[in-house]
Amino acid sequence: MRHLSDTDRDVIRVASDPLFPRWLEQVTTTGGCAHPVHLAGSTTTHDALTGELLHHYATADEPGERLLVRCRNRRATVCAPCSRLHAGDTFHLVRVGLTGGKNVPADVRDRPRVFLTLTAPGFGPVHRAADGSPCRPRRTSAPCEHGRPLRCRTVHEGTDPLVGQPLCPGCYDYCGHVLWHAYAGRLWKAFTDNLYHHLAARTGHTRSGMRRAVRLSYAKVAEYQKRAAVHVHAVVRLDGPGGPATPPPPWANADTLAGAVRTAAAAVRLTTVHSAALGEYVLRWGAQLDVRPLRAPNGPDGLTDEAVAAYVAKYVTKGAAETAAGLDHRVTSADELHTAPVSAHVRALMGTCWRLGGLPELEPLRLRAWAHALGYRGHVLTKSRAYSTTYAALRAERAEHERTVRGSPPLADVETTSDAHWRYVGSGHSPGAALIAAGIAEDLARNREIAREEVNRSGVCP
Repeated sequence: MRHLSDTDRDVIRVASDPLFPRWLEQVTTTGGCAHPVHLAGSTTTHDALTGELLHHYATADEPGERLLVRCRNRRATVCAPCSRLHAGDTFHLVRVGLTGGKNVPADVRDRPRVFLTLTAPGFGPVHRAADGSPCRPRRTSAPCEHGRPLRCRTVHEGTDPLVGQPLCPGCYDYCGHVLWHAYAGRLWKAFTDNLYHHLAARTGHTRSGMRRAVRLSYAKVAEYQKRAAVHVHAVVRLDGPGGPATPPPPWANADTLAGAVRTAAAAVRLTTVHSAALGEYVLRWGAQLDVRPLRAPNGPDGLTDEAVAAYVAKYVTKGAAETAAGLDHRVTSADELHTAPVSAHVRALMGTCWRLGGLPELEPLRLRAWAHALGYRGHVLTKSRAYSTTYAALRAERAEHERTVRGSPPLADVETTSDAHWRYVGSGHSPGAALIAAGIAEDLARNREIAREEVNRSGVCP
């Protein structure tokens, strides 16, 4: 007779609960979220004019007297169902800024637009996968000052764990790498400021006149390269002075914008002096720069809007383990650095963050708080205010759609007041509940795939 595991016994316990159907409904509503947040409390809604009770909900009668809500974690390695939803929201957020919709006029697709990639500079030679060529075939075999060879004739595959690791950790500028991450936000700000200036120089305008003539809008996503350095993918759009509601001047075109992007990025210099021990660092963007125009409707050249939106959405869901980005959670002590499941290179970067973060002059950079992200403090995706809609607006629209599907009475035309009292009471699943939730998430993903195939086959929604 087979003995039941602890997980099996927990599955039986969960399924035997009289309120199991309602719990199953809650888990399905969260999409099978792997780490749901547990809330307890109530919400009461009244008609503001008459005082009539319109709606009351409390968790007193729910399983465990709690309501499960999504964790909304963007990382697929943490919660695949929520990351899938976040990727969908990101796709629509980026696409709306390219094709219009929501609060953005449709004629933005005719504006000058480019898709660019900005990289970090080099901080020391690293192993690389060079498309079938030797890694670093130097003619001389003289070692570095630490006695390590600075050449590598191995042909690395892209999955080789050596790719991205320094040839000599002692020669690698870990302080410069960490400080570059800490100032990456300011480097982007310097680049966008420069972009106005270089557009003015190319078109014969003054700097102040250029800012009155056009407005730059963008959405950008940060991605970690194999060497654990951030590079930035961004969509940049040129609007008129009133933002997306106004067209740019006739002289504005994608070629002019692309040329200004190249020279503006190359001109960025940010000098930092923190202490005599660290010295002066001049921070800049890397020499590798890619700028491609986005295809106008029915145009023959450039990338498609959907391809760019899908490309950006793919990167926002990647976890730290997939991108050499450190850890998915914050580091609370130096001891965690020694046991973290990361490469020696990433561990050295995290250790540099921890060491520099203890210096009083670097306290404003909060390097210890961001050691898990190797000093990079920015969000994975950011955008300018006028680029497109917001995540909050997309979530509100989805919530309204789900409320309509459930058949809840419309309250849009009624002035209401609400009294809500909620508190956090836990998170996550027990082992058995996690197994059931994973099955629900898998079923929902399969159903979406079947529906997508049906749409592709028939051309209409099933």
